[in-house]
Amino acid sequence: MNERVALYLQDAHDLRDGLEYVRYAEEKGFEAVWQAESRLVRDAIVPMAAYAAVTEKINVGSGVINNWTRNIGLLASTFLTLDDLAKDRIICGIGAWWDPLAKNVGIDRDKPLTAMKETVEVLKRLLSMERVTFHGEFVHVDGIELDVVHGRTEPRNVSIFIGATGPKMMELTGEIADGVVLNYCVPPEYNHQALDMLRIGAKKANRTFDDIDRPQLIVCSVDEDHDRAIDTTRELLTQYLAQQPHIAKASGVSMDVVEKIQSILGWPATHEEIQKAKHLVPDDLIHQITASGTPDEARAKVKEYINNGCTCPILYPVGGDVKVLIDTFAVK
Repeated sequence: MNERVALYLQDAHDLRDGLEYVRYAEEKGFEAVWQAESRLVRDAIVPMAAYAAVTEKINVGSGVINNWTRNIGLLASTFLTLDDLAKDRIICGIGAWWDPLAKNVGIDRDKPLTAMKETVEVLKRLLSMERVTFHGEFVHVDGIELDVVHGRTEPRNVSIFIGATGPKMMELTGEIADGVVLNYCVPPEYNHQALDMLRIGAKKANRTFDDIDRPQLIVCSVDEDHDRAIDTTRELLTQYLAQQPHIAKASGVSMDVVEKIQSILGWPATHEEIQKAKHLVPDDLIHQITASGTPDEARAKVKEYINNGCTCPILYPVGGDVKVLIDTFAVK
């Protein structure tokens, strides 16, 4: 099995159970755990702190927070604090968020590339313990610094990864970030254009392609019962295709299917609505854009993503026993 593997946790599990999963993943050789923050449910920072506190070696990343809702000073001090808890183990995964959710909470995602570029530049400088004055279109700071009085005053080793989906954000990621968090619910072949855009961005910054780490979220439903694994994934895809249009677009699924699902699902989607619409998600789509099925089938699909440029699969356990998934992909 691939020597690099990571775990992705969202909100499907009790948070205290999540602590146990992360400890178990560390024991089985997983290199990182990434905590989601997407819908208005579980934030990423509180679980990240909890995971960091109960582990010794595993890296802990945000997978991903957005660059709109936390002031840049707060963002920097948050990751300074996490690094205090788990030195050199913290990853800041950050993304441009998505509509309609952003719009519904009053955020106008105007010029997302400019906003991301400013956020990453100033965040890097603050975590390098610089005193920063910066006046951009979105970020405005005057002579601020992380003014540590008690504790470590050296620059912090916090990697910044951008959760990019579209080609322009992918190019920017190649230019300014330590890595990309490649999205889930896409076929392995999606990576070809993504990697091309990363190369273009890297070249602009006189970097090499190999300088950019490329972990990838992968929906993974593992069960000895093939059909049960597939049906669990079908429910997740029903919700994602209706509510996250950027993922629906990248998945390559027909817009007719998306619109039919959207006509049934409300916001937030109820369990009953998902059950009513899930028959619209075909089996071949599930096999194309997720690693679902028996352990052998799931491992084979994850290998396809690795063969298409993913450096570290970030496995999103859907349904079933999370420890079975961890055992399926254990490195040791």
